[in-house]
Formats: sequence, C-alpha cells, structure tokens
Amino acid sequence: MNPNFLQTPIPYLKGVGPNRADTLKAELGIETYRDLLHLFPNRYLDRTQYYKIAQLQPSGADVQIVGKIIHLKTVEQKRGKRLVATFVDETGQMELVWFRGHKWIRENLKINEPYVVFGRISKYGSTFSMPHPEMELLSEHQQGVKIAMQPIYPSTEKLVAKGITNRVVGKMMQQLFIESKGQFPESLSNSILEELRLISKSEALFNIHFPKNQNLLAKAQFRLKFEELFFVQMQLISKKLLRKQKIKGMPFEAVGEKFTGFFENHLPFQLTKAQKRVIKEIRNDLGSNAQMNRLLQGDVGSGKTIVALMCMLLAIDNGFQACLMAPTEILASQHYTGLKELLGNMDVKIALLTGSTKKSERTLLHNQLENGNLNILVGTHAVLEDKVQFKNLGLAIVDEQHRFGVAQRSKLWHKNEIPPHVLVMTATPIPRTLAMSLYGDLDVSVIDELPPGRKAIKTVHRYDGNRLKVFGFIKDEIQKGRQVYIVYPLIQESEALDYKDLMDGYESIVRDFPQPEYQISIVHGKMKPADKDYEMERFVKGETQIMVATTVIEVGVNVPNASVMIIESAERFGLSQLHQLRGRVGRGAEQSFCILMTGHKLSEEAKTRLQTMVRTNDGFEIAEVDLKLRGPGDLMGTQQSGMLNLKIADIVKDNQILKTARYHALQLLKEDPRLEKEENIPIRKAYSRMMQNKTIWNYIS
Repeated sequence: MNPNFLQTPIPYLKGVGPNRADTLKAELGIETYRDLLHLFPNRYLDRTQYYKIAQLQPSGADVQIVGKIIHLKTVEQKRGKRLVATFVDETGQMELVWFRGHKWIRENLKINEPYVVFGRISKYGSTFSMPHPEMELLSEHQQGVKIAMQPIYPSTEKLVAKGITNRVVGKMMQQLFIESKGQFPESLSNSILEELRLISKSEALFNIHFPKNQNLLAKAQFRLKFEELFFVQMQLISKKLLRKQKIKGMPFEAVGEKFTGFFENHLPFQLTKAQKRVIKEIRNDLGSNAQMNRLLQGDVGSGKTIVALMCMLLAIDNGFQACLMAPTEILASQHYTGLKELLGNMDVKIALLTGSTKKSERTLLHNQLENGNLNILVGTHAVLEDKVQFKNLGLAIVDEQHRFGVAQRSKLWHKNEIPPHVLVMTATPIPRTLAMSLYGDLDVSVIDELPPGRKAIKTVHRYDGNRLKVFGFIKDEIQKGRQVYIVYPLIQESEALDYKDLMDGYESIVRDFPQPEYQISIVHGKMKPADKDYEMERFVKGETQIMVATTVIEVGVNVPNASVMIIESAERFGLSQLHQLRGRVGRGAEQSFCILMTGHKLSEEAKTRLQTMVRTNDGFEIAEVDLKLRGPGDLMGTQQSGMLNLKIADIVKDNQILKTARYHALQLLKEDPRLEKEENIPIRKAYSRMMQNKTIWNYIS
C-alpha cells in the first residue's frame, strides 16, 4: 500500500466530491482518508433480523423490513408539508414519512420495487410509521458488504440535512476499504502484539467498522483503545525526558540563610511528613541542571502555601527572584497577606500586582523588579504583561493551574533568558487516572495529610423540612463563640434568580437571628468591591457571626473561627465546588461542620454527589467520583480538554487499559529510547507521523 494513501484528500474518494467534502470538514473535521478511517462508530445495531409488518410492536426500536412502496402522497400540515409513502409486504402495510427533502426523495424513489427499509417505529392510531427511514434497493442490499452489526456514526443536523446520512457514511467507509484492500500499516511491535494478544491493525480497523459479531468487535475496540492511549503516553513521557535533556534549568545549589532562618525562627507549626517529602522532591529538582516542571497537589488546607514560600526562599538564597500567580484578585491578595505574615520581620521584599494596582505603585514596582530589589512578586494575570520585566526570575509558581491556559503559562517562560523553574499548585485534587493522561509530562508531588491539630470536618445532609433544627444548631454554635457561613448557589445563566434566592434567604435569616443579639454580613456579586471587602473584613474580625454569601467565598477566605458551613440548594453545586466550599471551615482547632441543605426532589446524580460528600473528606476520592459523573472534559475546563481529544478511548472507563498502555510505553522508552530496534520501526513511523504537527507548545505544560 502506498504510504501516503491515507493522506489523500477526502474529495477524491468515490461518492464524496467537493460539496460533501466541505460539509464533512466543517461538521466532523474530516479532510483526508485517514480522518474518515478514524471516524469510529458511537454504537451498533444488530441487522441480522428482518421483520414482517404484522410482527411490529410500538417499542420505539430500530427494525428493518423488506417490502415495496405502492403509493406516494404529500400531506399539508400546520407548518409545511410531509411526504407519505404506503409501504407493504405480504403481511400488511405501514407508512414511511419524510418532513424534509421531499423533492429529492420523490425523484429518486422507485414504486413497486423491493426495498429494505431501516429505522425507528412509531404508531399513530392503528397505523405503524417510520420517519426518515434508511432505504436501499433489495438488489443492492444483497450485493453490499454483509454487516451483521450495523455501525452508527457520529452525526449532526447539518450532515443529515445535506443528505449525509449514516448509510451514506457507511457507503464511504466501504469504498475506502475497497480502495485500500483493507490493508493498513501496523503501528505496534510484534512483541507488544504477542504479549497482549492483540489483533493486527488491519483486522482491528475492519472489525470496528464492519464487525461480524460481538467478540470481534470487543477485540477491535481493545486493540484501538490500547494503541491510542499508548501513543498519548509515549508523547507525554518522551516530552518529559526530552525536556529534562534539552531545557537546562538554573541549579539552586545553596541552602542559605533565608531558607534556614525561616525554618528555624518563623515556621508557625511543625511541617507534616508529607510537606517535608514534597519539599525534598522539589529541592532535588531545583538542585539538578534540568528545568523543574512539577505539579503540587494538595487538598484544601493541606499547607501548600508554606511549601511554596520555602521554595521561593531557596530561589532568593541562590540570587534569583520568584513570582506567585493566582487566578483572582481575592486569591492573589490573600496569598500576599498570608506570605507577608509568615515572613514577619525577615529581610525579604514582597509586592502585589493586580489589575487594580495604582499606576504610581506600578512604576515603582517595575523599577524594583528590574533592578532586583524586589524578591517576590505575587499577582494575577497582570504578571504576564510584557512590561513586567524581572532582573532574574528563577521560580514561577502558578496557583490553581486549570484556570490558566497553556498560552498564558508559556509567557512565564519568556520572563528570563533561561526558563524559570515552574511549580504548579492545585487544590482541586486531580484523579490519578486523569493526572496520568493530562500531566504525564509533569512530575507530580502530593501533600496527602493535613497539618496536626486539624479535625476532620463532619458533613451531614439535611432536607428543607429540618431547617428549624439546623437554625437551632447554628444558635448553639454561635453561643460557643463560633462563626457561620451560609452559601447560596450562583448559576451564571440567571443572575436575577440567584440574587432573589440570596435575598429571600437573607431576609429569613435576619428574622430568625434578630439584631442586636446577632450580626450578619452579606456578600454577593452585585456589590461594589469596596463594600464586599468591608463586609468580609467585619466577618474576619469577628464583628459579625454569620456570613451570607454566594460562591464568591469558594476560593480563599481564611477565618479559623468559622466552624459551620451551611450550603443551601446543595444539589445545584458540582462535587468539586462543594468540596472547595467545605474547605473554608475546619481551619481552626475546633470541630467543624458542613450541612448540605436540599429539597426532597433529587436526581440520582445529585444523590451520589451528596452521599460522597457525607462519606469522605478525601479530595482524591471525591475527584474520582466527579470524574465518573462528569467526564474529563468538564472536569479540567476548556484549556486542558485538547489533550483529551481521544477518538475511541475513554480515560475513565478505560483506566485499566490506560495503566497497561503507560506501563508498556515506559518499558519501551527505557529499553529503546530512540526507537532504533528493528521491531520498533512500526512504532517509530506511527509516532513520528503524529509528532509532525507539534511545536514548542509540547514543552509547555
């Protein structure tokens, strides 16, 4: 087979042509034979059985019937017309119905010729009908490739409107297999094929599109899923190895007085074993000649900030500057305040840069950065602006990574001649399967224990009917001197509705908790920033006992005295959001509580979310459940979903295959890093073809 055969532009395939090619490109991104070959079916229909009209049941199932059209008519209806054909076999008659495309269908249908029709059955009165059936003349049907299980391909309204039905796509696929003689180059080595008992590439592709039975289909799916995940892992692992060889970092060899001074005199509490382990992993990276690219995962409240600060002090000890970037002003300000407090009277210059920093302050700040007088810069996206120039940036820390796009993170690289070391922190634990796929090219450190003295938060689910009891509990806690958050959901589509929810709730709380005995703060998105800060400040100082808020408090407010979190309409929140909100309490030594309030009508998914929250405080376990419920694309946000543009594998359902694929990719790159052995030539060819369109983005994680 000509090696470039699969690169042939799709208009050249018999039966496609320029118009269909344009639609296929616009709707499904299909431009070449290879793209079409990798358009895998969503599901399969068993087409081994032919029904008689007398056997039909109103089950809504897809069936196929052999018969003839004996009559055609157009029926006027309220909006437009419908075309109706009377279809008969020897046992009875039914209707075939079309609501669009009448002219083309009328011209092409043959009366009194035997057809095989296929589609979903509906029943109106005593008459069965089949809307928009797939049709094939019986003579053609008998000559076609015999497919026992019919594949159903991804489709869109536009494709169907342009006449590119599932049957048409199936015909294109048959044509492609005729032209290629069903022969496709192998992309895995014999040893992998034998060890895993995989069928060949050609067999797998034939049986994914034209499966004879369930068994062959399962073998084809396993083979193609393994291959896809294997090459994703090859890419990630090689990228990591290549970066370590090619991109030199700046070694931080000294552990100087800033680091040791802080450790001996300013540490507010003893480090946990997990924090010590993570600092050691990071120090090893920083001391080597390679540029560090590490993901630091830690649950809410696990003490990532201390780790980040100690790494920044290492940079300063070695004559470099450091920066910490956060996604929102609230979070950046909070990091800044927290770091300043931790540093106390140490001789370390730290500044904050956000969108609302005044121009005069900016000018001063820019000068201090460029002449090296400023050691640490904390900020938002403002840090990425071209005019922000460092004298020698050695370490860049990015908080809450999935809120920053790849392109933004790459700008940090250009803030120094030699790219700075990068530490990415996330408080949203990423399920291990997802981390393997998304961050296989990053080294991962996990802080998996909470600082000593922290008690696990008790979480309960209560229905609206228990509200009076819950209010009684709140009063008891306030009596003990504690503070309480009451959070209402914020659902973007309807600011007005959210606001009403919040205000209704606020009014009922004010009635139940009257002044002067109780003081209440309120914070929501419609307030001016200054008013928001004022209300937050009152709560932080303990002047108010209850904070009524929308989810603006999800990220970052730290009030050790707040020990109760009430989440209203908890069924309207996602799992990771519930977990983040719960993390706002439990920051002091007292027992903290999270109460999830809901109505009685709950979907199965909502019940699963609430049960998970009540059962566990482990962010990783919660992330696994969230991944199963929502899928990887949603979980990571849009910036990361490109990496998961998988054609057939699903990293949640196929995580066992993913582990196998990662193991084999690692083994292969250990034994033959350049893929030079003869038996690995197929892998090398397939891999280099995939890598042709890649650029420097590969290095940036």
